[in-house]
Amino acid sequence: MTRTKKLLIGLGAAIVVLAAAVVIAVALFDWNSLRPTINEKVSKAIGRPFAINGDLTVQWRRPADTPGWRGWVPWPYVTANDVTVANTDWGQPPRMASLKRAEFTVSPLALLKRYVVIRQIQLTGADVHLERLKDGRTNWEFAFDEGDGEPSPWLVDIDQIGFDQGNVSYRDEILSAGLRVQIDPLGKPIPYAAIAGDQRAEGKGAASVANDGAQVQEDYAFGLKVEGSYKKQAVKGEGKIGGVLALRDATRPFPVQADVSIGPTRIAGTGTLTDPASLGALDLRLELSGKSMSDLYPLIGVTLPDTPAYATDGHLVALLQEPEGAVYHYRGFNGRVGRSDLHGDLTYRDSEPRPKLSGELTSRQLRMVDLGPLIGVDTDDKKNAGKKDEGKKGRQDKVLPTQEFRTNRWRDMDANVALKAERIIYDEKLPITKMNVHFVLENGHLTLDPLRFGFAGGTIDANIKLNGAKTPMDGQAKVAIRGLRLKQLFPDVEAMQRALGQLNGDIALTGTGNSVAALLGTGNGDTRLIVNDGVISRGLMEIAGLNVGSYVVTKLFGDEEVKINCAAADLQMKQGVMTPRVFIFDTENAIVQVHGDVNFKNETLDLDIDPESKGIRIFSLRSPLYVKGTFADPDAGVQVLPLAARGAGAVALGVLLTPVASLLALVAPSSGEDDAKCGTLMKQMREPEKKPSGKGEPARK
Repeated sequence: MTRTKKLLIGLGAAIVVLAAAVVIAVALFDWNSLRPTINEKVSKAIGRPFAINGDLTVQWRRPADTPGWRGWVPWPYVTANDVTVANTDWGQPPRMASLKRAEFTVSPLALLKRYVVIRQIQLTGADVHLERLKDGRTNWEFAFDEGDGEPSPWLVDIDQIGFDQGNVSYRDEILSAGLRVQIDPLGKPIPYAAIAGDQRAEGKGAASVANDGAQVQEDYAFGLKVEGSYKKQAVKGEGKIGGVLALRDATRPFPVQADVSIGPTRIAGTGTLTDPASLGALDLRLELSGKSMSDLYPLIGVTLPDTPAYATDGHLVALLQEPEGAVYHYRGFNGRVGRSDLHGDLTYRDSEPRPKLSGELTSRQLRMVDLGPLIGVDTDDKKNAGKKDEGKKGRQDKVLPTQEFRTNRWRDMDANVALKAERIIYDEKLPITKMNVHFVLENGHLTLDPLRFGFAGGTIDANIKLNGAKTPMDGQAKVAIRGLRLKQLFPDVEAMQRALGQLNGDIALTGTGNSVAALLGTGNGDTRLIVNDGVISRGLMEIAGLNVGSYVVTKLFGDEEVKINCAAADLQMKQGVMTPRVFIFDTENAIVQVHGDVNFKNETLDLDIDPESKGIRIFSLRSPLYVKGTFADPDAGVQVLPLAARGAGAVALGVLLTPVASLLALVAPSSGEDDAKCGTLMKQMREPEKKPSGKGEPARK
């Protein structure tokens, strides 16, 4: 054997012995001796006390899933017992977190590049306290540095987190929240499909969106119980989660299930969380229910109207890391509001300068009692509650809706939502059909355009604009009423079923105020209405609930039914006071004119009704009638005036009336005889204007 060969054999043996000695030294090394050094270095790095108070052990294991030569390099498997992390100096409990045990493996090669790669960390007996102050400071953010004010060059990458029994508390001054969550292992893991069902097969989705429907592999392993408060509302609920949270692997969505009540609102969801490290996406089958949709505003920041009790069930997809802000899609939902149904898709974008809600909704049947709050009409519950305070508020003699629109919320978000409804029920015998409304809210400006629906065989087409950016708000409404069939308007009146007439009209009003009562009380504009070929009777007034109208009709015509050839009204409104330019009924027996005003500001009536008989058989038309009082308590009677005092000019057909031309456009455009009756009346009302006055003055133009 040559010297060189002997040297090489000796060198090899020395290396083997050295390696064995190193392995033995590492295996027998007392890692607890490093705890003071580790505690000091970590405390210095995170800026607050850190301590491993129990045993620290290290075992070396080869990674089974690492290919090539790197798979031969053993990784240290670290077990640290009784680990604590102190709270910030402003935190309430002295410790932010404590663990009975933490187990994890670390890549040794990555440490050479100051890169801490942890495949999986298993946490046992966690007790965590999370806090956020009003100024935005949080106790879970650490000031990593090297002690010289420079950021630490070390990077940490954790692939998976395994859970065990533990507790988490959360205090948030911004959200007015204080929550406590208890985590306990289930007696036996529950397969995801056992709770979620095979929703993917139905297209309802519980699979991960981020990876195009990856199969959910995790079982539910732990149960959750939560209680406390959120936005000053009581919180209580329970749920289930998986056992391993894959922070980096988008192909392993994390199963979640929860059923939580927050105040009057119940939220239940089953689905997955993808990319939890950055809250990449949520995919849930979501159910919402509660007393009113407006209760959701403090919870999710979405401006929704006051409604009756509601419930929805749909598919929520939340993309939380979009460049322009998180996006929430609530797809294919089915819901009810009161006894009305709603279906469709909604998208909420948390964008700048304001979040935006958009979507399309459909309904087979909407009930006006459920939609009342949308237009400022009090619900039955609020009316009943309001009766208790009527004496204090002084509203017992008022009838106009006083519920205020919450315009302060209109400026918190934008909206662009379309709703189509097949049928709307105002009264079971008066269905509204084919409603189409486009709801646009932008920087406090609310527009309903179009607001279109079929009613009583005709159509109502409206354009409504409310400027909620001002306090009080400005409002304007334009309404076109065309072809409403009288027999469909009054289906319970037998005589009206023989009527062939229609109601046509135009309304244009503006006002200022934050309720329907306030808007009408300051209103300005015009209302024009034409009715031809109808029937009027005491019974009709009683069916309509107009007791004063019943009295007036009885005084004018007795108990018999009287045919209306034409009724025309041109009403001017100034500062909430509506005054007739023209208000006339042409019946088969008499011409009836109405004068006076209706004050919407104080809800009072002051009207005179002047009849002029067409024949001698009606002897009750000797004196005019009056209607006075309030909307809630009107009063009617006979004017105590001699017949001569009325003056011939007061009953002459239209001598003092000039705005007839504006009503001609509302006469039904058909050439039927009944339609011509209103045209004839309008012509007669214009003819006196062409005659010179008795004093030789020129005719009015």
